Amino acid sequence: MKTTTSAFPRPGPILAVAADLLREALSRRWFLALGVAITLVLAGIGLALRVEVVDGALAATRLFGSQVGGEIRAVDVALRPVFQAAAYVIFYGGLPFGILACADFGPRLLAPGRIEHLLALPLRRPELLAGTFLGVLLLASAGALYGAGGLSLILGIKTGVWTPRPLVAALLGSATFAAIYGAMLATAVFVRSSALSAAVGFSLFVAGIVAGQRSGLLAVFDPGVGRQLFALITLLLPRVSALGGAAGAIAGSAPVDAGAVGSLLAGLGVFSLATLALAIWRFEQKDY
Repeated sequence: MKTTTSAFPRPGPILAVAADLLREALSRRWFLALGVAITLVLAGIGLALRVEVVDGALAATRLFGSQVGGEIRAVDVALRPVFQAAAYVIFYGGLPFGILACADFGPRLLAPGRIEHLLALPLRRPELLAGTFLGVLLLASAGALYGAGGLSLILGIKTGVWTPRPLVAALLGSATFAAIYGAMLATAVFVRSSALSAAVGFSLFVAGIVAGQRSGLLAVFDPGVGRQLFALITLLLPRVSALGGAAGAIAGSAPVDAGAVGSLLAGLGVFSLATLALAIWRFEQKDY
């Protein structure tokens, strides 16, 4: 059965598909375990961390009863490495988990029986894929913001330092995952396989780390076809490690080139939309 999809996708059905995906995710043990694990870690930090702040300076810090560092420093300066480390953990830890946990959303959407049922509803094909993409992005953003926001809240209560920087870093991680998941969803439409979708996601994650070091690695290549090929491929890939570095720098209050970050985000947006468009195009060609 093939449905007509000439009209532009409607926001209502897209949000409905995204909401259904979120309900499905809440019923999965992986996501429940992730939420419990993040909560336990945050609770452990909150109970074990004792911070003494005197006139805006960090006088003493105790973790699980043991003193951590003895020098007196401005509390906002002392916490910068903590926020930076947290941003790296959320960014580089969250991406692999998201790839593995979300790999079968696309294949399950296209499973025989389910896809025929969905196409019988007043839903257009682009709306199904766009809603799935949006739902996964919201899921990834919620997890990242929960972890970063919880840590910011704990440190803010204990030290009086309130900053939205870790939340911004978490959103950068979510934007990066959006680009990776776009390729995973397109893969699932071409070949309905969770394993292949996850493999593409991990491959793009690793390739994106390499692409983020593009400028330095190009200097290693001798002039020739190999160098030009590497430059072309890495130009097209999302620069994961570059965004990871920016996330850590923002969380740690280090100087950041806003123009460069904007350019990286624009590249992620183009890559995400291009892969989603490819998935929709292939979806349109299929008969169910």
